[in-house]
Amino acid sequence: MDLSDKVIVVTGASRGLGAGMAEWFAAQGAALGLCARHEPGGPAGARVVSAAVDVTDPAALDAFAERVDAELGAIDLWINNAGVLEPVVRQRDLAPADLARHLEINVTGVVSGTQAFLRSLDRRDARGVLVNISSGASQRGMPGWSAYCAGKAAVDRLTEVVAIEEPERLRAAWSVSPGLIDTDMQSFIRTQSAEVMPNVEWFKERKATGAMNAPAWVAEHVARWAWVEGEAPPKVVAHIPEQPS
Repeated sequence: MDLSDKVIVVTGASRGLGAGMAEWFAAQGAALGLCARHEPGGPAGARVVSAAVDVTDPAALDAFAERVDAELGAIDLWINNAGVLEPVVRQRDLAPADLARHLEINVTGVVSGTQAFLRSLDRRDARGVLVNISSGASQRGMPGWSAYCAGKAAVDRLTEVVAIEEPERLRAAWSVSPGLIDTDMQSFIRTQSAEVMPNVEWFKERKATGAMNAPAWVAEHVARWAWVEGEAPPKVVAHIPEQPS
């Protein structure tokens, strides 16, 4: 795809899915705004604005969006990708402070990123596409994942609401379950005990058989949904198909 006229923001872009998507977008010519708690390096040769940004800091997200606007132009696609899995504990052992911190990153961070994007579109009197990275865990309970399941379910509902509220600013909004991606998060999952995560062997089996999606596969689907006529999923809560092995 030729994305040389597109500006794409990815949060949580220093590693894993975020970094992999950025690499694919850059290879198609897109200009990138990349942020994470530690400043992302960015793909070689790409037009990149990068910064160390904590998504729990709304002012920092606003400042980052303004900088991308000024240096790269109007933002066409904003991907709220930053998130954490921890704490992985049985619900009886879930500390309120740990839950609050998790939701501050995975839920409030998505809201703050969405608001920064909308204000950017307001400044340009423009329309754009919003993608919030969700999970299959938003659709069902997973042992040990009380915080993560609850947070991702909230992301699904938040995305549905903003899609209804902002048709003048958002051409589309999707809460996207990317499938299993072989990232540090998945490595962490495979270290968990069967006592806390009785299904941990399933994750190990998927790794052993290579049944995972590559970040480039996810990025290509998002781009096609956003800019190829007839490719967009019919519902706000959307799922990336499994990549053929």
